[in-house]
Amino acid sequence: MSVLKVEKLTKIYDLGKVRVDALKEVSFEVGRGEFVSIMGHSGSGKSTLLHLLGCLDRPTSGSIYLDGKEVFALSDNDLADIRSRKIGFVFQTFNLLNRYTALENVELPLVYQGVEKEERAKRAVKALEQVELGNRVNHKPVELSGGQVQRVAIARALITNPVIILADEPTGNLDSQATREIIKIFQKLNDAGATIVVVTHEKEVAQCTKRIIYFKDGQILSDENIKQVVL
Repeated sequence: MSVLKVEKLTKIYDLGKVRVDALKEVSFEVGRGEFVSIMGHSGSGKSTLLHLLGCLDRPTSGSIYLDGKEVFALSDNDLADIRSRKIGFVFQTFNLLNRYTALENVELPLVYQGVEKEERAKRAVKALEQVELGNRVNHKPVELSGGQVQRVAIARALITNPVIILADEPTGNLDSQATREIIKIFQKLNDAGATIVVVTHEKEVAQCTKRIIYFKDGQILSDENIKQVVL
């Protein structure tokens, strides 16, 4: 069963005298429990695609079905609700609040949903334990290593039980050891059933997923299942 279905997705940026065809009728599906990497050189369309998959922008034409629902038929308010409840985001720059503890950062999505404090804390602790940070719940980002900070960000992405996790260059700011830690966490989550899509320019990261979609000039150049490198 598909968690994500993309049909003839096109995105054109009209910059006055310049027209940029960022995506050109892109179509693919991601099944439940898949672990997919999206690769391509700068300007290939992968970042534009991620923004559309995350419902952060609307396409020029085409459709995206998330968990069976055509998202761009929805209002902006409903799109925001989809983002907060159905999608877990992991960013290269972490996007944590330095004045908050790991627990408080992870709780934030549930604060916006109006979940009561006791339930928020219970679910946040569970999410931090999933990324092997159960002993760091009261530490602030400045008291953690880069890899640990990114694991807090992953826990925050997990807190709403999303149908898909979208990770944008999640190891881009990390050294090789921390990169391995993050990939191992993603593999562990995927083994437990999580559906994950990672945008990366690092071949070593992509080889640790189970499928690579390679973009060039706004189109899919190749899409193949691979033998995963297990860390």
